[in-house]
Amino acid sequence: MSFPVIVEQTSGQFCASVVGAPELRYVGPSRDAAIAGLQKELSRRASVGELIALEVPGGVSSLAGQFADDPTLADITAEIYQARAAERLT
Repeated sequence: MSFPVIVEQTSGQFCASVVGAPELRYVGPSRDAAIAGLQKELSRRASVGELIALEVPGGVSSLAGQFADDPTLADITAEIYQARAAERLT
């Protein structure tokens, strides 16, 4: 199993954290130490718990395009884009 991890250097320390789960992190004196510490913590948590994947039904994808042909929404968005363009010029 693999997780996306971001490694950052701050104040002479390295912090490795799982993307999307900031509570899963480890700080160490080197990049390798931070990554190794995070791997150890993930292994520890997996050994005492259960890692499962949940499928969420539906969501909002069924709403995509619902207002595509709505003239009122088209007018509103046109006004918003014009206002933003005017703000960029000032």
